[in-house]
Amino acid sequence: MAYNHYILTCGGTACESNKGAEIYERLIAEAEKQGVKDQVQIVKTGCFGFCERGPIVKVLPEDSFYVDVKPDDAPEIIAEQIVKGREVKRLLYKGEGEKKSANAVEDIEFYQKQVRVVLRNCGVINPESIDEYIAREGYSGLEKVLFDWSPEDVINEVKISGLRGRGGAGFPTWLKWDLARKAQGDVKYFICNADEGDPGAYMDRSTIEGDPHSIIEGMITGGKAIGAHEGFVYIRAEYPLAIERLKIALAQARDYGLLGKNILGSGFDFDIEIRLGAGAFVCGEETALIKSVEGNRGMPVPKPPFPANKGLWQKPTVINNVETLANIPVITAKGGAWLAKIGTEKSKGTKVFALTGKVKNSGLVEVPMGTTLREIIFDIGGGIKDKKKFKGVQTGGPSGGILTDKVLDTPIDYESLTANGSMMGSGGMIVMDEDDCVVDVARFYMDFCVDESCGKCSPCRIGTTQLLGLLDKIAHGNGEESDLDKLEVIGKAMSKASLCALGQTAPNPTLSTIKNFREEYLEHIRDKKCRSGKCKHLVRFIIDQEKCIGCGACAKKCPGNCITQVQGSDKKRPPYQIDQAACVKCGECFKTCKFGAISKQ
Repeated sequence: MAYNHYILTCGGTACESNKGAEIYERLIAEAEKQGVKDQVQIVKTGCFGFCERGPIVKVLPEDSFYVDVKPDDAPEIIAEQIVKGREVKRLLYKGEGEKKSANAVEDIEFYQKQVRVVLRNCGVINPESIDEYIAREGYSGLEKVLFDWSPEDVINEVKISGLRGRGGAGFPTWLKWDLARKAQGDVKYFICNADEGDPGAYMDRSTIEGDPHSIIEGMITGGKAIGAHEGFVYIRAEYPLAIERLKIALAQARDYGLLGKNILGSGFDFDIEIRLGAGAFVCGEETALIKSVEGNRGMPVPKPPFPANKGLWQKPTVINNVETLANIPVITAKGGAWLAKIGTEKSKGTKVFALTGKVKNSGLVEVPMGTTLREIIFDIGGGIKDKKKFKGVQTGGPSGGILTDKVLDTPIDYESLTANGSMMGSGGMIVMDEDDCVVDVARFYMDFCVDESCGKCSPCRIGTTQLLGLLDKIAHGNGEESDLDKLEVIGKAMSKASLCALGQTAPNPTLSTIKNFREEYLEHIRDKKCRSGKCKHLVRFIIDQEKCIGCGACAKKCPGNCITQVQGSDKKRPPYQIDQAACVKCGECFKTCKFGAISKQ
């Protein structure tokens, strides 16, 4: 059936949690109520990426891009645009300080420097429809892989593309596949690593939610290239929507003869199982992931041998993450040379980042390799919220360092980020402003690593605990300058001696902040001061008795009953004072006072 209009509603986790599903249902109900259900097709898609302004609704063919949509907006969208043929102006995106609304996606600055390869279908198709995926060249590359190309041809095309693993290390994808292809053994396995665990990262989850068939096609292609007939998607159980859509996609692929025995009559057998992870961060490391798939406790093992030779059940195994596999159908359909034109000499293609933190336009961003940090944070992200000053950006999650404004013009690629003390990682990017404390940030990541360390090797098990103890000591105002030397010595030892990447990279946030913000550490140690007020043991709330009008609002809010009136005051309404020894630094008094009488020092 041909429709006059198509309405795309965001069905990603972020929008679904903000009444996105209700918006979808209301639009369907209103289309029927207003007698236009035969004129408009309403589709639930994957993530549009612009999470800061979700829920998002897009109307075609006008390309109207509606932001901050609520369920009660559904009747107006149907009545105005579908029935009367005019846009709902108040819902169109309008940038900060702009008077004119953006009438189409290409007019929105958030998208203007993006190049969507991995996210090509997210926000465009119904992820629960294999036909819509096929309509956008889905599985077209697989036809060549199954009938026209040899395994060597497939691997060579991936080599031409220059694709490197997007899980963090950046190992050449073709080389990993080639090693597994040449490995001895009749049984081989192909695994998709969807165990995304970095704080603030949701690239892989959104890709599966919005385009699950791209992962399936990538895995079938990889299986044919290395000679594997069985694949596993290892995904954390905390991703229910992604799991549901992946199950639907797998069932559809089997129904279409794209999985199972003798795929499309090619003589090649391949099928995929889903294995749920329990949320252990260390299982993002490939040998720990393999142990978990086998049903054992997820703990890394020494390498070599590498999984390409001895992996799952001691058989040759390839593990690629979601983003890496989502590139494969594009390479097979358009050719490796097409992807190689994007990016830099050593880092080809695009990279997806989850841009979060103190930035105006948070969301999912896909840019060509070589794009600068400044372009992502200030052009795509719109700069820092509330006119605050940029302080730093954390790339690579708990494994990455915090970079300052000195390197904002550095092109983003594997080598450049590593050279500046951080790393690409899976793609988390957390922006910080002047109100963030680097000691507090380093403590947060180290606390995360202490919890997530499997405890198998001493450098990581003991080192993370020792680093956290020293950071706690500094944050509590008990630090010594020699503690900075201890942090660096322990951190560097962990980097060299830990068994897996968790322990090897866990010191990065601490080491990078000591390097880039040493004076802030010294303030905590020498002056017993936290300039951002995040280390509550170094914060003091003071009542200016000249400004205090004696209303008592602060005393009523104080959970510790440590605010009392000054005795012997000659004022009719005596001012209040805070017992510093009893103060728990909650800040309720500071938030409550409407007269500016309480300051945070």
